[in-house]
Amino acid sequence: MKYLKQEHQAISTILSFALIPLSGFATDIYLPSLPSMATDLSVSNTAVQFSLIIFMVSSGISQLFVGSLLDSFGRYRLGIMALLVFVLASFTIAVTDNIYLIYLMRVIHGITIAIIVVGKRAYFVDRFSGDKLKHFTSLFSIIWATAPIIAPFLGGYLQVAFGWESNFYFLGILTALILCLELIYGGETLKHLQPFNLNRIARVYYTTIKTADFSLGLIIIGLCYAMLMVYGMTGPFIIEHVFNYSPVITGYCSLLSGVALMIGGMVSKTFIRKPLTRKIRIGIVLQLLCAIGLIAGSSFFQNIFFLMTMVLVIHLLSGFLFNNFFSYCLGRFSTNAGIASGITGGSMYIITSIFSYGVINALNIKSMALLGFGYLVLNLLIAVFFLLFNKVKRTDTLVNNRQASFLPGDSKPAVI
Repeated sequence: MKYLKQEHQAISTILSFALIPLSGFATDIYLPSLPSMATDLSVSNTAVQFSLIIFMVSSGISQLFVGSLLDSFGRYRLGIMALLVFVLASFTIAVTDNIYLIYLMRVIHGITIAIIVVGKRAYFVDRFSGDKLKHFTSLFSIIWATAPIIAPFLGGYLQVAFGWESNFYFLGILTALILCLELIYGGETLKHLQPFNLNRIARVYYTTIKTADFSLGLIIIGLCYAMLMVYGMTGPFIIEHVFNYSPVITGYCSLLSGVALMIGGMVSKTFIRKPLTRKIRIGIVLQLLCAIGLIAGSSFFQNIFFLMTMVLVIHLLSGFLFNNFFSYCLGRFSTNAGIASGITGGSMYIITSIFSYGVINALNIKSMALLGFGYLVLNLLIAVFFLLFNKVKRTDTLVNNRQASFLPGDSKPAVI
């Protein structure tokens, strides 16, 4: 077993941070290339959009379980194998013109990304503690948010200069370079392997998922992120086919979308001490008004500037709602934080995939107005699940208050 050397810790930490946004790069870098892929591969728009959904579902399902494998068999060897397989899958996509082989490689992408990202998050827990660990983990969301900003911007230029295949060559080459550095400077960080006890793990998962407010929070997180994915999968076709702009402009628009998401998360932090119910209710209402405004305004303002203005506000509000519920779910189970984190991240991808692909296919989104209807459907679903979330929280509060009102030896609640 090759363990991480102390003198290599600084470089290994940088490499770990470099791999955390890899999941975002694997989805966002080829968003501007979706129209070209559909044309070159002679398939429908839906067929190339499905490659995104396959990746997200496979990554989401894998994230639910890989944490237990990494605890039992170590981070380093599984991580090295995952990096190598990811590189090979990326190059395979770049050289094939078979959409079904691309689907298979995207499944492999999803599984390997889950191993890589979950393993690198665990690296920080293995190597650091106290304030230093808090400092590093507080950077996770910021670094992860760089992918939706940088990846489509870069992908737009790669598409124009070299074609859609260049996106996957870039992913393969970049990951291969990191793999080489990992082989030189990396090493195992888990000191004590844990026995793989499937029954114990299953009990923890069952207890976590059956908690109603946690599960409802996961659904809301997935719906918030689905708004971004609906735009990510349909926006390039609207911008390039309806408004006749280049993939570079698509990349710029996606970059702005990522910035809006990040700003929404930052805004949520400034209101962290405000009551959850009130601020979420305001966010949902504002998002509803923006969705209706996009639908109504599409009859009068058929241009990219109106589209992106409404999209950016909607995505900012999605980031605001997302960050509030993501923090709530991550902090819901302090005794099983690792499993809760895996369930939260994995479920988000699965739920996002189901709702985003479902809305796109049901509405056949090919215009600004239909995109507005897609946002409206998702917003109304968020509102419904938020009402259920509030109902569960109120019920739990009443039950806890009743239990607290009993005094020892009393047979009925004490009068307060």
